[in-house]
Amino acid sequence: MIKRALYIGRFQPYHLGHQAVLEKIGREVDEIVIVIGSAQESHTPENPFTGGERMEMIYAALDESDLRERCVVTPLQDIKRNCVWASHLRSMVPRFDVVYSNNPLVVQLMSEASIEIRRSPMYQREQYSGTAIRKLMRENGEWSGLVPDAVAAFIKEIGGLERLISVSKSDSD
Repeated sequence: MIKRALYIGRFQPYHLGHQAVLEKIGREVDEIVIVIGSAQESHTPENPFTGGERMEMIYAALDESDLRERCVVTPLQDIKRNCVWASHLRSMVPRFDVVYSNNPLVVQLMSEASIEIRRSPMYQREQYSGTAIRKLMRENGEWSGLVPDAVAAFIKEIGGLERLISVSKSDSD
């Protein structure tokens, strides 16, 4: 069994698809480092939540699962220099043995750095996608059933729905 895996995403917001992927990875490895990518981004339609808020969402969801004791969550800011990104990643997060991702750029950069990469399993991607969930949130659709209960409660607690709607407007709205 692999000792430690890295799973990276923006988690905007953390949803049940992410949870399903983590459960699958958890059956293959001892520990998981969950990396919040683009952690410096917030208050935009694509990235409405702060890195700290995303970290709280993930830990709240993990508290409802049996993975909590086997995961560590860490934010990672972008550096805008892809040729050194893998080195930046290694310097900023706990060590890892394998990376799980489907992001083409992450796959390419990890491969170039000779880091083992595994495709993460996709879980009902058409339904569980941050883009689709944020769209439902903006349009007053049913989104809360697509995220863990603790995440829905946290988003409501911090006024995340109102924030997303506000930052999605233009000055002509």
